[in-house]
Amino acid sequence: MTTTAFAERRGKLEAYFDRTAFDAWKQLTSDAPVSKIRATVRAGRDRMRTIMSGWLPADLTGASVLDAGCGTGSFSFELAQRGARMIAIDLSGNLVDIAREREPTDLAGGLIDFRVGDMLNSGCGMVDHVVAMDSLIHYETRDVVAALVRLASHTNRSIVFTLTPRTPLLTVMLAIGSLFPRGDRAPAIVPAGMKSLARQIVKEPDLAGWSIGRTERVMSGFYTSQAIELVRK
Repeated sequence: MTTTAFAERRGKLEAYFDRTAFDAWKQLTSDAPVSKIRATVRAGRDRMRTIMSGWLPADLTGASVLDAGCGTGSFSFELAQRGARMIAIDLSGNLVDIAREREPTDLAGGLIDFRVGDMLNSGCGMVDHVVAMDSLIHYETRDVVAALVRLASHTNRSIVFTLTPRTPLLTVMLAIGSLFPRGDRAPAIVPAGMKSLARQIVKEPDLAGWSIGRTERVMSGFYTSQAIELVRK
């Protein structure tokens, strides 16, 4: 999976989260006061994380989970507290540093393996589950499917990920969002057609052993995202 467009977008994301919006993202993922715009995003992300974590077993003792695009670590902390052995990886070294600083002191040592790098080239070996919250929303659908193929090749049970659904309302909201101060903007989001995605997954030979499970959409102000579960048959 290494189209030129994908590689270019990945480089821009690394620069964005490491430099342009590092302080804003650090604040957004904390309990610090934020603008009304960011508050809707924070609330939406909290709701989405609750949904996605609920699709994994309540008891993850002994299970291995890849947090693909871990950011500042909130998802990894929650799953590690349920017993999972986490591999938490992100392109942004600065965000991973924050995650290390925020790791709860009551977690058993060694449950979270923080890494800086590409979630598709983590070298983590086989894992039981993958969570990829808002880390694939910046790519074209064909690249998303290719990424799922890569992730599925070393996943035993399920991949839970999000995309931004293509809707008329979202198109208007993204246009309005471009007028806001740069600090309130996310990197370029590529809305995806859910029916088109489903067709491409079904047609992909390397995903023949997988099927789409649950889906759920969250809309919270300027945050719109759809969770999708891919499960091994």
